[in-house]
Amino acid sequence: MSRLRGIKGKEAIKAFVKADGIERKGKGDHVNVKMPNGQIVTIPGSKELKIGLLKAVLKKAGLTEEEFLRLLK
Repeated sequence: MSRLRGIKGKEAIKAFVKADGIERKGKGDHVNVKMPNGQIVTIPGSKELKIGLLKAVLKKAGLTEEEFLRLLK
């Protein structure tokens, strides 16, 4: 079973901000985070993230699963 299951949007946003991302408001409950590599990732804030979305966002942000999981703690 994947370790990326059950991660809520708000938890993910906090982890991306810990990775030096800059949080910005998006539309509705979505939040945009500008990462140090210049990419902007959009994350829905209110619900549990699906694994495909999370993996795509991690790739775009330039983070590995291990780095992301460390930032969640």
